[in-house]
Amino acid sequence: MKKFFAVENWLNWLLIFLPVAAFLEFNHAAPVAIFATSCLAIIPLAGLMGKATEHLAEKMGAGIGGLLNATFGNAAELIIAALALHKGLHGVVKASITGSIIGNILLVLGLSVLAGGVKFTQQRFNRTAAGLGSTLLALSVVALLIPAVFHWVAEEELRSGTITHTQETLLERGLSLEISIVLFLVYVLSLIFSLKTHKDLFLGEESERQAHEEFKKGWSLKLSATVLLLATAGVAVVSEFLVGAVEATAHALGLTEVFVGVIVVAVIGNAAEHSTAILMAMKNKMDLAINIAVGSSIQVALFVAPVLVFLSYAFGNPMDLRFTLFEVMAVAMAVAVVNLVAQDGESHWMEGVLLLAVYLVTGIAFYFLPA
Repeated sequence: MKKFFAVENWLNWLLIFLPVAAFLEFNHAAPVAIFATSCLAIIPLAGLMGKATEHLAEKMGAGIGGLLNATFGNAAELIIAALALHKGLHGVVKASITGSIIGNILLVLGLSVLAGGVKFTQQRFNRTAAGLGSTLLALSVVALLIPAVFHWVAEEELRSGTITHTQETLLERGLSLEISIVLFLVYVLSLIFSLKTHKDLFLGEESERQAHEEFKKGWSLKLSATVLLLATAGVAVVSEFLVGAVEATAHALGLTEVFVGVIVVAVIGNAAEHSTAILMAMKNKMDLAINIAVGSSIQVALFVAPVLVFLSYAFGNPMDLRFTLFEVMAVAMAVAVVNLVAQDGESHWMEGVLLLAVYLVTGIAFYFLPA
């Protein structure tokens, strides 16, 4: 227990907010208080999910372990989005997808590059692996852009009387569903590429055992599975509190649901993963840091987004992939900037500053974006 609350596991201290959030929820406290404590409680729970998954990966081998990492890498975020989806908060769900993509490749990678660059003058990483990540992210931009362009064309047809509003909605949903299937298939193939046929590209200069040494703390298979199960259940419960308070909190603080989804929900859902990427960069393991940051964005774009579309049909309230023009442009600019940083296979602290600057500018724009 003492080790559990050691300095290096400082995030676990935030577990105190789990009973606090539950107490406030069941006593019908102010939505802002429920939202804030729920956010703080999710951070350590997501961290425990990630740590348990890493231990399971070590015990079960590279293939199954990699699949577990891919599946549970954004589990906390997926649970939050799924609950918001069930409540019909499609705007918050789409905003959280956008925020996760740009947050991981600008905020997380930016902080990692800055932290590593302060300690090491120059850091190197595998340019081929980083290039593949950038290409997969470019696919996500296309997947976001096509439905938006299709909507503009359909609007013209709607105004001319060629199609009805109902037909337009059905067409957009059908297009989004088929795009989701394509994205999901590409994600599966990318797993085969990174875990099987070209796994050496994603190990960096160290062996797989060395790369994951940070996560090997001697957890047994049974303990890892138990922690993963309990943490997942905890995230599901607290996410219910958080989602239930989103609308009231946004209204009380004068924020739009888009800003809450893009910035707040996205950052909270990935906070534990953020700290891991930064830690790896400070240990001069930039390949692993980039894989965490860029890989998480790829998971959101190619796995989480399609799964949410599939779930929306199961909930009886289909969601499309039509994002706002500003959201599409934000993702496109973020991917373009990351591609510029990754193309030479080297990084320094000033590149981290530039990534963070782009994220701050984008965040400010979302703050002032009209509802």
